[in-house]
Amino acid sequence: MNPLNPFAHPAQVVTVALNPALDQTIEVAGLQPGVVNRALRMQIDVGGKAVNVASCLSDFGVHAAVAGQLGRDNAALFEELFQRKKIANHCCYLDGLTRINTKLVDTVSGETTDLNMPGPEFAPAAAADLLNQVLERLERLAEHVDWIVLSGSLPPGMPVDVYATIIEQTQAAGVSVLLDTSGAPLKAALAAGPRLIKPNRHELAELFNRPLDSWAALVAAGRELLHGSPAPEWVVVSLGGDGALFLTREQALHAHPLPVAVTSTVGAGDAMVAGLVAARLGDLSLAETAQLATAFSAAKLTRLGPHLPRPAEVRALAEQVVVTPVA
Repeated sequence: MNPLNPFAHPAQVVTVALNPALDQTIEVAGLQPGVVNRALRMQIDVGGKAVNVASCLSDFGVHAAVAGQLGRDNAALFEELFQRKKIANHCCYLDGLTRINTKLVDTVSGETTDLNMPGPEFAPAAAADLLNQVLERLERLAEHVDWIVLSGSLPPGMPVDVYATIIEQTQAAGVSVLLDTSGAPLKAALAAGPRLIKPNRHELAELFNRPLDSWAALVAAGRELLHGSPAPEWVVVSLGGDGALFLTREQALHAHPLPVAVTSTVGAGDAMVAGLVAARLGDLSLAETAQLATAFSAAKLTRLGPHLPRPAEVRALAEQVVVTPVA
């Protein structure tokens, strides 16, 4: 187990990385399946959704920490990022490798093809032990932390209600939870009442088992969540090239995408999650939150890896985001 290394400032946000990854990004000019492709360049970044969120928050000047698990055999790159960005490392160290994902970026089409590994497989006892250790860390951090971010997939063998368990314990201690996951873990966690959820269009459609191919259908699904019991306070639906939908019980806003030169779409949704948390820390309005979160996502699109430009550049982008009401 790695000794904790908190920095001078207590973390404002903790992201929970139960299934982190190393992301190997390979650029190809005109990807052709079934033949030999010559790569232009290759880059390896630490990743997994929770780590991406912490990295983007740190770039924006928010003090972040990561709790979860790392494989000892390739932990050095994670440790280097945490040290460089002053992200407090509260991870449990396990035997073996952290999973490695491959991202194929076509510089001609702008498309990214993801090859994601499932992660280490946990026996029931090992899964319970990891959850207990993570809960202990979160309990110690709760005194200073305002938000906990639960994002990403679960490794094989981890119970689908693990996020629900974390939400119940941490929100009882007065810490708000933002949830960004999919499938069975999303459905189970909603029963615990996270404060804010950020599915994408596909994840929301999967949750309701019906197509959501119009604004009316998207708003109706979001409203259904907002009037459930327990219910989140905010629902944000990321829509890729169509921007994002921001919903409260009183408002529905459409944040239009910014025209930026796309380097890689990997992690754009995670950057939006980071922008949402940064906006909630600043107690911004729904419209201002929509602008800042969209700017985070747009800024990330211009870079490989989980990184943002300087905060001033992100804020300048936010001022350019057009937000309109949705009937």
